[in-house]
Amino acid sequence: METQLIDNCMKLGFGMMRLPRIEGTKDIDLEHTKRMVDAFLEAGGKYFDTAYVYEGSEAATKAALCDRYPRESYYLADKLNASDFAAKSEEEAKNEIKVSLERTGAGYIDFYLLHGIDEGNNDKYNRYGIWEYMRKLKAEGVIRHYGFSFHSTPEHLDQLLTDHPDVEFVQLQINYSDWEDPLICSRRCYEIATRHGKPVIVMEPVKGGKLANPPQPVKDILQSANPNASFASWAVRFAASLPGVMVVLSGMSDMEQMEDNVSFMRNFQPLTDEEQHVIDEACQALKQFTDIACTACHYCTPGCPMGIHIPEIFAVMNVYKMYRNLTEARNEYGWRPGGEKASACIACGQCESACPQHLPIISLLEEVVETLEK
Repeated sequence: METQLIDNCMKLGFGMMRLPRIEGTKDIDLEHTKRMVDAFLEAGGKYFDTAYVYEGSEAATKAALCDRYPRESYYLADKLNASDFAAKSEEEAKNEIKVSLERTGAGYIDFYLLHGIDEGNNDKYNRYGIWEYMRKLKAEGVIRHYGFSFHSTPEHLDQLLTDHPDVEFVQLQINYSDWEDPLICSRRCYEIATRHGKPVIVMEPVKGGKLANPPQPVKDILQSANPNASFASWAVRFAASLPGVMVVLSGMSDMEQMEDNVSFMRNFQPLTDEEQHVIDEACQALKQFTDIACTACHYCTPGCPMGIHIPEIFAVMNVYKMYRNLTEARNEYGWRPGGEKASACIACGQCESACPQHLPIISLLEEVVETLEK
């Protein structure tokens, strides 16, 4: 199944969403990104993932990858987003592929995805005829394979794969923290995709970085089992060990993360039974923590009329939830998020409509105000 879509490719994919930024700015550090791309390709990686809505990512992909390497030496994944925050009409949605090709200079897209399908935007993909449009793009050779990324229920996934049997792959949020989560339903969605015979591409294997720096009880369990393994390696290897997983994406932000991921994925070894038991123990330890399940994708921020840096605010709140140090959390809240504080929220709701995790962002911001601003 996997060799029909990719050949001679490391199972690690380079997610181009969280690229390094020049200190003090929002600008992507292209020289740093180029070094990361070079290291990834040298290690045997080929799969790069960007999207129309990843601010600056497609242009950076062009500069660091497409302009510097032969087109046949890598696979490029990109995405069409029909949600309101990305496209206001069918014409705008269908024009995204043209813009993406111009931004990347790639010539064609190897893996093109309907982006972030959930119950809130599913109707747009249907009304705009995006499924038929993907088939048209493939027939024309503009794209090589088409699939979709998904943030909804297992029942919804089953229906989509039944209605669209020609879909070639599915991208799912899978990590050991969300494996049995009743909202994300990683395990159940994975099992439905594999039952339909679809290769799976994994997103958020480290849950937006949370599993690279888990709570101390989880750290103790993992370090006791293998003091030389990074916390991120446990998370990425968990996802990569699942049968039917074609690629595990990691949104790497610096060379240190790249070097760590490559160190254990270059010659990937699936988890042993003993290591899987360690993961099970870590999952049990995680259950005592109730942090905000934000993955810092930043889909919520471009349309915020108040300029609130929601993921950064939630990151500070999670520090408090994990470590219960209110003084430290309030000090960090004073400088880390930047922009407006949570109290500036006018409850317009655009962030909640854009959130792939379906978080009740407005009420969570109210909790931040009560905890960190009073």
